[in-house]
Amino acid sequence: MEDRMRTPPTHPARLVTLTLLLGLSAALTASAAPKKVSGYTSLGVTTGKSGGNLTLVLGDSPQSLNYYGAIDNNLGLVSQQLFDGLVEFNYATYKLEPALAESWTVSPDGKTYTFKLRQGVKWSDGEPFTADDVVFTYEQIIENPEARAGDAATFTQDGKKVNFEAVDKNTVKVTLQKPTPAFLLQMRNFIMPKHKLLKYSVQGGARSADINNAWPTNVAPAEVVGTGPFKLASYTAGQKVSLTRNANYWKVDARGTKLPYLDTLDFLIIRDPQAQVAQFLAGNVDQLNISGAQFPDLKQKEVSGAPFRVVRSTALFGSPPFVAFNFDAKDPALAKVFSDLRFRNAMQSALNRQRMIDTVYNGLAGLPGHGVAPANKDFYANTKSSLGTFDLGAAAAALDAMGLKDTDGDGVRNIAKGKNLEFDLTYGTDSSVYPAIATIIQNDFKQIGVKVNLQGILAKNLLSTGLSGNYEMILHAFGDQPDPELRRPIWEPGGALYYWHRSLQPATDGQTPNVARMFPWEKEIYTIFETAAVTPDRAKRKALYTRWQLLFAHNLPVIPLLKPENIGMISNKYGNYVYNLGVIPGYNPVPLIYQK
Repeated sequence: MEDRMRTPPTHPARLVTLTLLLGLSAALTASAAPKKVSGYTSLGVTTGKSGGNLTLVLGDSPQSLNYYGAIDNNLGLVSQQLFDGLVEFNYATYKLEPALAESWTVSPDGKTYTFKLRQGVKWSDGEPFTADDVVFTYEQIIENPEARAGDAATFTQDGKKVNFEAVDKNTVKVTLQKPTPAFLLQMRNFIMPKHKLLKYSVQGGARSADINNAWPTNVAPAEVVGTGPFKLASYTAGQKVSLTRNANYWKVDARGTKLPYLDTLDFLIIRDPQAQVAQFLAGNVDQLNISGAQFPDLKQKEVSGAPFRVVRSTALFGSPPFVAFNFDAKDPALAKVFSDLRFRNAMQSALNRQRMIDTVYNGLAGLPGHGVAPANKDFYANTKSSLGTFDLGAAAAALDAMGLKDTDGDGVRNIAKGKNLEFDLTYGTDSSVYPAIATIIQNDFKQIGVKVNLQGILAKNLLSTGLSGNYEMILHAFGDQPDPELRRPIWEPGGALYYWHRSLQPATDGQTPNVARMFPWEKEIYTIFETAAVTPDRAKRKALYTRWQLLFAHNLPVIPLLKPENIGMISNKYGNYVYNLGVIPGYNPVPLIYQK
């Protein structure tokens, strides 16, 4: 499954697919570390015993070991276990609670946040964790516009950076230019060690872009330092990433046992989905996310006595696949057609969602939302009626009405005399579901005189291909989140990840998008996101985001296809496994898995 966007927790650019959301929520302690995590019986979580190893899968080699140096799903999965943020989600409620910050206060005007850090926390090399690390991470890395996976735009208001100040070694004050109700959601970014990364920063005398050179894949493991449950043991490119228990980790379970339970955590690098399953069945992998296409055979094996469990659940996070047409395609004739809403509506009528759900996912998927998961009760607006129905006749008639007819009798419609309505569909060849979806689209479009050439690339390259603008039509996915603010760089026109209309990107100051090039509906969506970001009233925010979903559904900047269920499997050797697709920074779930 193609999910989460591997990003700093606030940066919706990175999809990560580790699905071990081990439902434990932290009890709020009054003052001191360690933080005690209490079991959630409703999620089947119990206290465990220490020891053992867990082996997971990466779809490819991480490009770096510096979380902010590369937008990379696989790096995100590893980083989950190495680093922590100031706050984290509660596994059962998706509400925020303390992590490296044990408490915080907000000023009456909503512009100043004061975080009290958890005392006694150490980096994995034994150095103390302090407020200087927090300020360094935000000022030198996250707010650095040259950091490839930073998030400078989110932490810039009215042209000025959000100010971070170390009041003392255990207190951080954050000052905003204006009240930002969802600001706490942005504070789940992983905190990095100043004492290891200073030399790569502007503060340490380096250039802004040098932060991307920190911790390359051949770095000595001892240099990669974090506050998370594990630390790097070794990395063999193309083969395996091995982690070992961080003896300085600051959490304990409800009985006071130091976490993590596991001694070691390994990630095997296996690109092919079928090879991943084979390795799981051979006992070389202990947990794996699977697709609906893989479900029947593996569930039958479980029922027949195989030593593993297959678990499914409704997805809030997961990644609904979509297709996008490049409004700025290099071919001006195609760009003109793709930018025409009539064309996108016609193509939506030619997308057989039910066939995709039935044949690719074995029925284990449903209709999607428009930027918000249907399972998200706080913000979802029911836009299912806007998805229309599969009707090739209606699609063909709509194309006829646009004047896109087959004028030379070769079976392919023409954009202009002698020029066919023909384009490439870029998709991930190593995905377990994209090749089948792409083939369905190609065959159905062919029936209405639209020629689609399949252009397969590695799934890890889909995002960079989209951002480069080097595509015509693309099949991709972005993960959902509990609050639309966390997906603002994707869905706000001019946002860093709004790649189907890249000409809206900021041209001068790096912050203000090209509003003049926006369609009227894009201007309204832009205003909605700008307004919602500073609207404190929750009901008003919901109304704004409802309007956005309706505009999305009507104007189709991208066309959502479906919403997959969560499906994962785990060896019976382990306890405390709760499936929830799309582990989000701030969860660090693996420490709560234990070997039975």
